[in-house]
Amino acid sequence: MEERNEGRSLTAWVALVEAHAGAMQGVEDDLLSEGGLPLSWHEVLVRLARTQEGAMRMQELARAVLLSKSGLTRLADRMEASGLIERSACGADRRGTYAVITTQGREALDRATPVFVAAIERHFARHLEPSELDGVADALRKVARGQGIPDDESCDADALTEPSLVRAGQARESAPVG
Repeated sequence: MEERNEGRSLTAWVALVEAHAGAMQGVEDDLLSEGGLPLSWHEVLVRLARTQEGAMRMQELARAVLLSKSGLTRLADRMEASGLIERSACGADRRGTYAVITTQGREALDRATPVFVAAIERHFARHLEPSELDGVADALRKVARGQGIPDDESCDADALTEPSLVRAGQARESAPVG
């Protein structure tokens, strides 16, 4: 394997950070203007909808969406006020609280999913060849695994385009990813 070069590492890092910032801003702008949801709200709804029960412990959800517990609490306050999620106490552990996606949250996610998928294409995927997309995904998974972050096998193209995730009483095998 070729010896690492500090300049190469820095160049790759800067390219990643700049591409991430630009693509995220573009996706966020499209989601807000066309889907009516901030990107962080979309991510929370996706994470909740991917579970069979449509619910996650707040602490687990905070880790999944890369927010502090207090950051997620503030976000959940706003989402609950908008009727997209509810919070409920854990019966087994009174200290635990669950975030639960509501019917209104599912409907909002259903409306936003096509916007999200189109925004990913517009602000990210269309700039790369299919083989480059595979290479980027493989390379970034290596970096994530190196940080102790497991692969998210449920994240695939079919899951992205599948409407409404977990309907009341009906579990699906896969769900959209944010």
